[in-house]
Amino acid sequence: MKRAFFVIGLFLFLAMVLAGCGSARRGEPLTGAFEPQNEVAARGQLVFMKYCNQCHPKGEAGLGPSLNNKPLPGFLMKFQVRNGLGAMPSFPPSHISDQELDDLIAYLKALRHHKAESR
Repeated sequence: MKRAFFVIGLFLFLAMVLAGCGSARRGEPLTGAFEPQNEVAARGQLVFMKYCNQCHPKGEAGLGPSLNNKPLPGFLMKFQVRNGLGAMPSFPPSHISDQELDDLIAYLKALRHHKAESR
């Protein structure tokens, strides 16, 4: 039992360390419309708009933190969505299916790499 708590604690610590190593996008607003370049990311955008956009508007900080500057790998993002942490609720498969979660992660990765259009 102690080992399980240690492993979970270590995992959460590493996730927080990685989250603190955000990219240069921190605070940089997205300009121009973001259009997903593939069908998977487009489906993920629909999932994002239904479940996530209220707290993370366009991936930026709102009630929740910005998602655009988190270099977390997909499996950690899935863990966060499924289990929630802090004020974030969990989204079990009864709310977001495994396929929808895969699509959501594809969208978040595409959104993260979206380049601001030059004006």
